[in-house]
Order: sequence, then structure tokens, then C-alpha cells
Amino acid sequence: MSTQNQQTQINIVLGLGSSGINAAKLLKSEGKNVLVLENDSNPKLINISEKLKSEGIDAMLLAEPLNINNFTPWMGRISSIIVSPGIDWEHSALKELRQQNIAMQGEIELAWERLSNIPSIGITGTNGKTTVTNMLHHVLKLNGLNTDMGGNVGKALSKIALESKYKNYQELNWLILELSSYQIEGSSRLKPSIGIWTTFTPDHLERHHNIDTYFKIKRSLLEKSSTRIYNSDDQYLYSKRKELPEGLWVGTNTQSDYSHHPKFWINKKGYIFENQIKLFHTSILKIPGKHNLQNLLLVTAAAREIGLDPSLIAKSISSFNSIPHRLEYLGKIEQLDFYNDSKATNFDSSATGLKAVPSPIILIAGGKRKKGDCLNWIEEIKKSTNGVILFGDCAKGLKKTISGYSYKGEIIVEKSLEDATKASIKMARETNSKSILLSPGCSSFDQYKNYEERGDHFKEIVKKYGIIK
Repeated sequence: MSTQNQQTQINIVLGLGSSGINAAKLLKSEGKNVLVLENDSNPKLINISEKLKSEGIDAMLLAEPLNINNFTPWMGRISSIIVSPGIDWEHSALKELRQQNIAMQGEIELAWERLSNIPSIGITGTNGKTTVTNMLHHVLKLNGLNTDMGGNVGKALSKIALESKYKNYQELNWLILELSSYQIEGSSRLKPSIGIWTTFTPDHLERHHNIDTYFKIKRSLLEKSSTRIYNSDDQYLYSKRKELPEGLWVGTNTQSDYSHHPKFWINKKGYIFENQIKLFHTSILKIPGKHNLQNLLLVTAAAREIGLDPSLIAKSISSFNSIPHRLEYLGKIEQLDFYNDSKATNFDSSATGLKAVPSPIILIAGGKRKKGDCLNWIEEIKKSTNGVILFGDCAKGLKKTISGYSYKGEIIVEKSLEDATKASIKMARETNSKSILLSPGCSSFDQYKNYEERGDHFKEIVKKYGIIK
């Protein structure tokens, strides 16, 4: 290819979120021509696009949804297309472009190709992956290993790749990557040193359409991992163990409770074992819930694979606190405990939250409903709550659904999270409840840009009512 032709080639990045911005900057740092396409045009995105242009990166805010015609002006010149995770890999325009043999990859794969010399841990699952990612990062950091978190939590992986080009950059010992199904499906060449699968329940079916497709995407990450770690307590994963690539399993019960013995398990006195070797007691973990014991075992298994001494693992875990927005304890108002579980964006995650905090509970839930079975969630509501406050787009629909299962508590619908919080405090006092739990069971996109913004708003509201932390 001639120099002139090289100069006319263009790399198109889709999306002006953190992934897209950093992917564009990474490609630009390599001397490539970059164009970012974004199908929204709010003031924040306009400012971002102007800043990118000042750095020599073209950015176009489209006045229409993404379609094949958006690419027409550059056909024949497109070197590659980088897809941000928020854009459906099976979008009709992208499928047509792939049929024309145009190179395409996700932002994660773009970055990983530049970081593939660094050992990596890929963590996926429906629920639990953020806690595992943060806990493992905490353990490795405290034991003197230079690590960084990327992917679905922490930094965009392209940002880490860009930082690795700095002269004063300290080489990483480990990359810890939280990977959603959206990120995995665009990363066919990603090969973690260690793959961890936390849980599996139906989620993101609006995008993946059926549970088999969703499962295959998750499984593909483990298939490409050198070492694999699975959760025996997850009924679906455990039932599929003969179909999964060989790996080690962890479980919160004794070995004898499983037909396929896990390598890491917990005896009846609460001690963690690696096969038949006692490691340490689970009381070192400060965050509540059986699901967090599962997370602890997954982290312990990964840390042992890396080679850390059990006593050092235990010491590190003893200083780990809950992560923001996942069963985050906010404090008390008049003996009433408040918990921020805004990250519970599906029914199964919310059900887990209901099991973890002191009952009886007043539950605040709602938002933009996802596809998926809510029966287990409703059964947990019936067991542990005195009442439910619903808000957001699906509030009226959820009230009808919950009422249809003979729920005996009161159900109130409010327009906003603030109104819902006010109502929850009143209801909790009237019913002598112990906890108020924001655990929406739904996405935040009806009223907030993400679950973090929703959780931060809840914390602000609670603070107004006299909470001291």
C-alpha cells in the first residue's frame, strides 16, 4: 500500500462514551486518521466532540439513528471500525459492513491487542462480577502487585493502553477486566490468563433475544481463558458443567454437598478449604450475604492460582469494604438502616440484595424494566418485606405483577426516586421495619444516565433526611 493510500485510510469509532473517546485517542496516538460517529447530540456530547476536534480527531454527531448510509462517504477508505459496547454487535448496519469484509472489533479487543503481553484476568457473569473485580484488585494491590482495572468497571481499557505509552509508566503485573456480554461479543481474539464466571441468569435479552445466545457469548470468554474458575452454587452453571471447558470450581457448602467436588469450599464451621487444606475463616469478610461468600471463594481461587499465600489473602480481604452502589450501607436514621443497591439492575440481583440485609425491609424498586422472569424476586419480596415503593416507567406494571402473586404488604407508586424515598421512610416507621433498601431490579435509563447516577441521587436524598456517616 502506498504512503498516499495509507494517509487516506480512516478508522471509524462508534460512540462518544468513555470507551469510544479513549479508543479514538489511542488510535490517534498511533498516527492514524480517526473519525468518531455518535447518534446523539446533547450539549455534553457537543462539548466532547469540540474538544476531540481540537486534538485532531474528527467527531460527527448524527441527526438520526445509526444506519448504513452514515458510512457511505468513506466507503473504500475504511481501515477499521471500532464498536463501543453500547452499540449492538448485531446492528443491521454493522452486519452489512462485516459482509463487505470491513474489519471490525470492540473497544476491549482493540486495547487488549496492545496489552496482550500483560497477564490478565477476565471476569464475567450476570451478577457478582463487579464485586469480584474490585475485591481481587484490592487483594493483588495490597500484596505488592501492580494492577489496574478496566472494561465494565474502572478505566476504559483503551485508556490503560494509552497510559502504557507514557515514558514514566510502570509495567503492570496483572490486568483485571470486568467483561459484560456486550464487550465479549466484539472481542473474539481476547484470551485472558484466568477466566472467572460468577453467575448466570437471564439478562440483556432485549439485545441477545434468547438465553442460549447470551450463554454462548459468556462461555466464549472461558473457552479462550488459560485457567477457568466457576461458581458451583449457580444452579445453571453447575447443570452445564459437562458442556463447559475444564476448570476449577468453588462452592459455599461442604464438598460432600456436590456431585462434582469443588476445589474451594466452606465447612460447617465457616472455614475455607482448598481441597483438604484449611485456609482461613469466612468471618474476615465484612460485607453481608451468602452471595459475597461465593465472591470471596472466586477471589481466593484466583489469588491462589497467581501464587499468593493464604494468610496474605486473608489479611487483604479483611480490609475490603463494599463497593459503591452494591449493598452499600449508608447508615441509620432513628434505628432504620439504609442500603444503596442501585447496581441491582435485574430481578435476580435485587432478590440477592433482599436476602442480604436485615428484614423486615421496605423495598424501593423500579426504572426501565428488562426482559426476564421476576418470580424468584417476588417470592423474596413476600418473605422479607413489609412494603414496596415503586417508581419510574414500569412502576404501575410492576405493582400489577406483584399484586397478582397475593402480596400482603402495601405497594405504593411514586413518580420520582425522591418521592419514593420519602414514602419509604413513612412506611418503615408505620410498619416497624428494620431496613430501607434501594434495589431497583430494573435499569436506570428512564430517569438517569446510569445506575451510578441513580445511586448517587439516592445517597443525596437520604443525606437530606439527617443521615450521618
